[in-house]
Amino acid sequence: MPDTGAVDPISIDPESLSPITTGNWYRPAVMTTWQWQLNGTVNTTYDVAMYDIDLFDSSETLIQDLQAKDIKVICYFSAGSYEEWRPDATAFESAELGNALDGWPGERWLDIRSSNVLLIMKERLDLAVQKGCDGVEPDNVDGYKNNTGFDLTADDQLTFNRLLANEAHARNLSIGLKNNVEQVPELVTYFDFAVNEQCFEFNECQQLAPFIEQGKAVFNVEYEQKYQQNTADKEALCARSREMQFSTLILPLDLNDTFRLSCL
Repeated sequence: MPDTGAVDPISIDPESLSPITTGNWYRPAVMTTWQWQLNGTVNTTYDVAMYDIDLFDSSETLIQDLQAKDIKVICYFSAGSYEEWRPDATAFESAELGNALDGWPGERWLDIRSSNVLLIMKERLDLAVQKGCDGVEPDNVDGYKNNTGFDLTADDQLTFNRLLANEAHARNLSIGLKNNVEQVPELVTYFDFAVNEQCFEFNECQQLAPFIEQGKAVFNVEYEQKYQQNTADKEALCARSREMQFSTLILPLDLNDTFRLSCL
């Protein structure tokens, strides 16, 4: 899809881009234990400090049940992509919908420069508050380095991500930076933790060290089958993870709890 430039752009007050760092929202410590499940009936039996579950698919009752066990709940939503099955899908304008995400049917990149897109994400943050989430994990916040169909720049991405973080903190929500390791130096001050996929597989883990240096958790997931099938490979991975003070899980790509191995 070509970049039409037909969207109403975000109007930015420079002061809105200064990080909001004071508040009493949840700040997960380094090496916090966790579970990540986005598909299927959520297994609530893990003895961990934090769960990361889907914002739309998770009921208030589920969230409250987890919190009754003294578990913090992070609610996942995609901030940088359109998902045709979401209840607010019709709120997006056609000019805001870009190329399909490879391997994810029904999902398309969003033009994050659009004021309407930002408004929808604010409403999703409001929903997280309404449901009682302790924080959020906005996904696909690295469109600028993907084939979105839009001419997104690194600065466009930084602006959008900073606004997301500040809007979360204004609602007393914790917020994690998903992947986007290249922009960690510019964003670590804004975000409370990192959620990363496959940094060991792709040799990117060192780029997440600034989070650890600031006392902020790095939640890492690896998907390679060798870790499930070979104990020596798993132990080598976990030794590296513990050395870096990461909270690493080995999970199925579908994040459906068919298996779970933890390095903590």
